Amino acid sequence: MKVRTVITGTGCYIPGVVKTNQQFIEQEFYDDDAQRITTPSQEIVDKFQKITGIEERRYINDNMNSSDMAVIAARLAIEESGIDPEELDQIILAHNFGNVIKNTIQTDVLPALASRVKHELGIKNPNCVAYDILFGCPGWVQGVIQADSYFKAGIAKKALVIGTETLSRVLDMYDRDCMIFSDGAGASVLEARSEDEINNGILSWSVQSHCIDEAYYLYLGKSNFPGADSRIRYIKMKGKKVYEYAMQHVPAAMKDCLDKAGIPIQKVKKIFIHQANEKMDEGIIRRLFKLYGLTEIPEHIMPMSIHKFGNSSVATIPTLFDMVKKGQVIDHSLNPGDVILFASVGAGMNINAVCYRI
Repeated sequence: MKVRTVITGTGCYIPGVVKTNQQFIEQEFYDDDAQRITTPSQEIVDKFQKITGIEERRYINDNMNSSDMAVIAARLAIEESGIDPEELDQIILAHNFGNVIKNTIQTDVLPALASRVKHELGIKNPNCVAYDILFGCPGWVQGVIQADSYFKAGIAKKALVIGTETLSRVLDMYDRDCMIFSDGAGASVLEARSEDEINNGILSWSVQSHCIDEAYYLYLGKSNFPGADSRIRYIKMKGKKVYEYAMQHVPAAMKDCLDKAGIPIQKVKKIFIHQANEKMDEGIIRRLFKLYGLTEIPEHIMPMSIHKFGNSSVATIPTLFDMVKKGQVIDHSLNPGDVILFASVGAGMNINAVCYRI
């Protein structure tokens, strides 16, 4: 029996602590050589917002962790799907830094966050396999692809896929890039259904990894602050390199995904792209349409959440999808039969895309 993977429930957790751009005005910034940046902070912040589109971002409370957010999002997704959690065959959890206790910089991944989620959900079924994946920002999309692969192999029928991250705990506040990142969690319940019974679900996917020159475009490094302890490391990014990489490779991967599904770009209703940088995302969409010889892009094809929520890594796509699906994003909605495209890019460097019919 041929099967198709469908998303039957979604949920997300948006942290309550709001950090506005204006709260960075008093911050001193240093470059990679530990030299103080003399440009006025207001000018830095204004330029940052113009490029990224970020006005504010969300951080979790001091007493929460990545796994806590994951549990909340998971419960919402399970409730919407209507499944018995004991029927889950897999819990796939994407993150990059595990749990990082407030005021520390040490990653805690023992036990795996997926195991913690299974524990908190009270799932007793030993055949429900819980595991984490590290795939940079495309982690949640990759979890969806893995679930689809297991379903098609006939060894699983139901999976819970989660993306959760607390980047606020690994930020170097002396690095301008710290303004990009945020926290959040999104989850989805996926189920295998017979192709004879449905017309919706995953139609195709595409994945690439570039790990030669590109492998260390995102990495862990010491603070930019002069004399900083090199043993304490924070998330670092070669922003220009990431931008150039994304512009070159992501549109082609998205087109490859659509070509595999036999779907023309004109039939795509929405593109859910990783919320990394507004200008970069807009550029990727323009280049995607250019690959089809098109210059006009449909209005409202790309929902955005980065303005208020920042870049929450693996959580950006599942949270945005959940919000659009539930009518919480102005000018965006989904209806049965709509074809959508998920696409992401991130540390590794990794790219992936999934074509899905609602």
